[in-house]
Amino acid sequence: MNSNILEVNNFTLTSSRDIPSAIQKLENLKKENTLIHVVSFMHNTVLVQTLKSELIKIFPNIKIVLLTHNDKHSTCLTLYSLNKKADPKSVHDEIIKELYLQGAKKEFVIKEYRNKLFSRYFTDHLTNLPNTYRLRNDLDEYKHFALVVFNIDNFHTINNFYGHIVGDYVIEKVGKHLQDIISKHNIYKLAADEFALVIPQNIGFYELKEYLEELCKKIKNIVIEYQNINIYIDFTLGSATNRENKNIFSNVSMALKYAKDMGVKFWIYEDRMNFENQYERNLQLSAVVRYAVENSKIFPYFQAIVDSKTSEIKKYECLARLMDQNEKILSPALFIPVAKKIKVYNIITKTIIDKAFETFEDSEFEFSVNLSIEDIMSSEMFNFIMQKLKHSKASNRVIFELLESDAIEDFVKVERFISEVKRYGAKIAIDDFGSGYSNFKYLTKMSADYIKIDGSLVQNIDVDKNALFVVETIVDFARKLGIKTIAEYVHSSVILGIVKDLGIDYSQGFYIDEPSVSISKSI
Repeated sequence: MNSNILEVNNFTLTSSRDIPSAIQKLENLKKENTLIHVVSFMHNTVLVQTLKSELIKIFPNIKIVLLTHNDKHSTCLTLYSLNKKADPKSVHDEIIKELYLQGAKKEFVIKEYRNKLFSRYFTDHLTNLPNTYRLRNDLDEYKHFALVVFNIDNFHTINNFYGHIVGDYVIEKVGKHLQDIISKHNIYKLAADEFALVIPQNIGFYELKEYLEELCKKIKNIVIEYQNINIYIDFTLGSATNRENKNIFSNVSMALKYAKDMGVKFWIYEDRMNFENQYERNLQLSAVVRYAVENSKIFPYFQAIVDSKTSEIKKYECLARLMDQNEKILSPALFIPVAKKIKVYNIITKTIIDKAFETFEDSEFEFSVNLSIEDIMSSEMFNFIMQKLKHSKASNRVIFELLESDAIEDFVKVERFISEVKRYGAKIAIDDFGSGYSNFKYLTKMSADYIKIDGSLVQNIDVDKNALFVVETIVDFARKLGIKTIAEYVHSSVILGIVKDLGIDYSQGFYIDEPSVSISKSI
């Protein structure tokens, strides 16, 4: 260690054999205004005593201080030389003073560096806003408060469309906008596309609701410009107060998710909403789905589809079912949404396809399997289906049912899928036609072989004239296009009679046959 005023030289010795080398180096060093420290585990050793004798020969008028440390294997020698004039009697004090000043300076530097590290720990590096750790730390200072979290609605789309560089730019600008618009409160940057603020006061539900309504107006229509492109930002807000219970972050998260699901601008958590129970049910159901997937408890039920005129079974629909640990059978309406969230949905689809093909490999019946738009868009699923069609004898008897209510953004992929499966003789059915945003242009683009008329229409055609009119229109249009029709939800003899009168080709429903684990040739 060297400074303009104090020069420090250090030596480490492990045996008496190291003394000559150290002494030789010391002879070339400054011999005035010097202080020597010898630090060892013990002072009455040959090494220390010999070293001290040799030092006195070189530095007869220098103060030598013996100190102790815990290292039994080495002795340290430190030479402090003062590079300024000093009274020989006060050299020792001057050197100690300089050491103190240097120590104080180092302590200041370390403290400053530590503060910088803490600042980095509590700061989001992209926006320079205080982060989640700072937020949690600050909340400990408040007795009463409300927490508000902002989520950018369309950020995932922005990131995918423009790329992560633009995404980071948007996050930076949004943070700046929020600081400018909401100058009264600190803005915090949380994970991903979320920001937060704290209202540090005891605030009631209706007062908070009024505040959030005004806040939504302030942050409405934020536009981020990037290279002459306007990027429009929308938010959904979730909020809760610490008066509800201690789980403030999970409460806000639940409120935010509920607001997203309901399509509203904000939501405030309240204990009476029992969000926790729903989350607990979802966690339990997630475990059930994982268990079923890992233990081969996914299988198809089969429901007969008959010729409306002859009542002969012509086809079967393969419906996904799940068996839980208690051997209870769950319907797809319950477990498919969860399977998609925990990313095992493709395994379920593959399992149903495998077992359906196995069941009908040597059968005379056609059979249908339900596919979602996610299935068709997945290259993994596309390749799986193509391999199945290529190697199966049942390829010309399978019907792939596509949900009409699923939003299709890429018709090119859909058309490619339809074209490829038809090369193997497979057919296409549009499921639930008449629900969602039905339009006949959609139907013509799909090159469908069958239309399955939505059950919500069929089940009411005996009492609802509007439903009857819609079904008549669908049947007439399908007949002109050469597309066969299938009526779902045929639940009574009256409905079946009307279906026959309308000229619907095939019928399916509980009146005809309930889903079961096996197939039969007749009802």
